[in-house]
Amino acid sequence: MADPGAGEASPAAAPGDGARGPRTRTGGAAALVAAGILGSRLLGLVRQSLIARYLGAGVASDSWLAAFKIPNVLQNLFGEGALSAAFIPVYSRLLGQGRDEEADRTAGAVGAILALAVAVLVLVGVLAAPLLIYLIAPGFTGARRDLTVTLTRILFPGAGLLVMSAWCLGVLNSHRKFLVSYAAPMAWNVVLIAALAWWGPLPDKARVVALVAWASVGGSLLQFVVQLPSVRSVAPRLRFAVRAGSEHVREVLRNFGPVFLSRGVVQVSSYIDQFLTSLLPNGMVTVFGFATTLYVLPVSLFGASISVAELPEMSRSAGGAGVAGEPLRARLEAGLRRIAFLVVPSAVAFIAIGDVLARLVFQYGRFTALDVVYTWAVLAGAAVGLQAGTLSRLYSSTYYALGDTRTPLRFAVIRVTLTAVLGVLLGLLAPRLLGIDVRWGVAGLSASAGMAAWVEFALLRSRLGRRIGATRLGGPFVIRLWALAVVGAEIAVAVQRAVAGWTPILAGILVVGVYGVVYVGGALALRIPEAHGVVGGLARRLGGRR
Repeated sequence: MADPGAGEASPAAAPGDGARGPRTRTGGAAALVAAGILGSRLLGLVRQSLIARYLGAGVASDSWLAAFKIPNVLQNLFGEGALSAAFIPVYSRLLGQGRDEEADRTAGAVGAILALAVAVLVLVGVLAAPLLIYLIAPGFTGARRDLTVTLTRILFPGAGLLVMSAWCLGVLNSHRKFLVSYAAPMAWNVVLIAALAWWGPLPDKARVVALVAWASVGGSLLQFVVQLPSVRSVAPRLRFAVRAGSEHVREVLRNFGPVFLSRGVVQVSSYIDQFLTSLLPNGMVTVFGFATTLYVLPVSLFGASISVAELPEMSRSAGGAGVAGEPLRARLEAGLRRIAFLVVPSAVAFIAIGDVLARLVFQYGRFTALDVVYTWAVLAGAAVGLQAGTLSRLYSSTYYALGDTRTPLRFAVIRVTLTAVLGVLLGLLAPRLLGIDVRWGVAGLSASAGMAAWVEFALLRSRLGRRIGATRLGGPFVIRLWALAVVGAEIAVAVQRAVAGWTPILAGILVVGVYGVVYVGGALALRIPEAHGVVGGLARRLGGRR
């Protein structure tokens, strides 16, 4: 699920940021995106915590997570990622040239074409749900399979509404209106949380997940509707009408093809995980899904917020003909430093105190202490590629701004192929060869994706370096970040041992709080610019200053 201050100074600008000519700073925009994503993700954690409480790790939760992933292919293929790469560069360029009327006609045509395509695919998905289960979760049989089919059919229309919500996001982001579009998923989460709180205690868990699925459809409609007033305010001349002959619409469709395939490749990776986890014992689909909820938090919060804020500005600068290497490289390196500063401690936390995080969010009701251990193992495996996967988002946005949608596709294919091979080796074969419980294969699956992410990252950086010049984070900078994170983790683990008898909530808040304070405090003491930017930006917002 996705999440104006464009002129505000970056909260974590690197030295020299903006020194090579005029440029729009995106720190304020990134902060708004991050605020929207943070609100949505925190509600998402509450939602997942309620699922863990009322469903645990069993048939009902496995069916819910598998069914939820299947129709979500619509949102992921046609939604935010694809529209951002194909639509925003064209639409933003027209706005930057002052051609607002033509921009609105293009947006209306894209919205109309998208609505027609999604309607057809929703119908196909509802009818073909039993076949999809065979393809995606072959290990599901009996009641688990039947329930998954039912839930998939309910959820498909909601996924179609989320695609249209992503179209609203593309329009609003191009107008530098970030908060509404990235806060809208909060409405969807609120509806599901209310449904889980109301129906969760019912003894028939199959009925519970069916009712929650219908609530999800209602939440999807609400997420779409709450953005429409803002879309109308920024694009008052926008009208839905199919104009496939428009030059700009054709450009969007041409861009959409490679991006669609690239998103499709990403979906293949997701479904490889789904396929392989379905072959593991009951509950592992749930464990993997819950761990993914925690893992994607820093990816979305830090990687997506900066990448989303940068894409419209890069696209305006590109003007459809490419961007001069030096200004673009300076912007890209500043973004990479901001992402690294925030993602490195996340990776270390997943390894060192992943059990604390899992216990804090999930260990209630039916979710057991052993489930927490397996969730921690998945997080530790995911930490292998967290930095690479998050930085790759910004590199991909740079390619899209340059009008190159094919290069990220080629490298995504390589990553997914490698993920599949390593997933079979580490997720299925390795536990048997080592003579350990096959459930530990979930950690091998997440680690395989992380290894492949580093390969994709290296390819993206190398190829882009030939076009705009080499981009670097700087060895000393990265070493300081990892050293600070490791020191913070050691202190946090010591605190964890000292409060072992406390409740999960109090212990988790204290341990995570200490870890964050040590990391940020150490970064401030070492005068790392990104730390001063983050703290200064937060202080300005708490003080009400823009």
